[in-house]
Amino acid sequence: MNTKRILFFLLVLHFILIIPRATAQENKNSEPIKLKILCYNLRFGELASLEELAAFIKEQNPDIVALQEVDCRTYRNGVPQQHGKDFATELGFRTGMLTAYGKTIPYAGGYYGIAILSKYPLAKVERIYLPKTENGKEQRAVLVADVEYREGEYITFASVHLDYTNTEERQVQVKKLNEVLQAQAYPIIVAGDFNAYPDSKEISEGMSDWKTVSNLEPTIPAKAPRSTIDYIFCYPKDRWKGDDAVTYSNIQLSDHLPVSAVVVLQ
Repeated sequence: MNTKRILFFLLVLHFILIIPRATAQENKNSEPIKLKILCYNLRFGELASLEELAAFIKEQNPDIVALQEVDCRTYRNGVPQQHGKDFATELGFRTGMLTAYGKTIPYAGGYYGIAILSKYPLAKVERIYLPKTENGKEQRAVLVADVEYREGEYITFASVHLDYTNTEERQVQVKKLNEVLQAQAYPIIVAGDFNAYPDSKEISEGMSDWKTVSNLEPTIPAKAPRSTIDYIFCYPKDRWKGDDAVTYSNIQLSDHLPVSAVVVLQ
């Protein structure tokens, strides 16, 4: 076989074996990604054990979870069953998910804050403090993680808990939240306890650039819910579709009801 025939044979083999494989990979990477998002304020485990909370989370089979009021090695009065426990680590272990924790304040010998659970690797995690003015009660933060949902492909996911005392403080915090998150390189999901009603200025105006994918049914108090303060938002609007939004009205493991939604990244 001469050199020209060998080269021709290798070229044909390349098209037969390599090109279809590359095309299949390109098609796979262009497919929309579907994620189930769960958001839950745990009320520092006062009303349920970590085993019960983990069992609920695991049963819902979410891809990513935003948690608020998450204790780490605290010794709260009236909650002896949770003394010394690292909530995020234990919930991660019991659900089989990866974890990230963000302290907002030191409390009762440990820490109080927010957390993320994820089925997928967390490529980068950052805790960013939100503004605290003279109107605020305590320091609040947003926990931001770049989630590698597919090899080499990422979204940014954030868990947040805003001040509960007044709208002026929350408006300042939402402004900072937008500055931080909208500057991210990847499509974004933020979920959390905003302590604000849908018609409040911080939600109706402050989150107007975001797609609301949670269903806005009342989330607090859990036993007789009257107000919606827990949300899941996506940005930019035109990249996301929301579906199958649920508020779990039969779950009484906290003073909040958990919420979830299935989101599709276009």
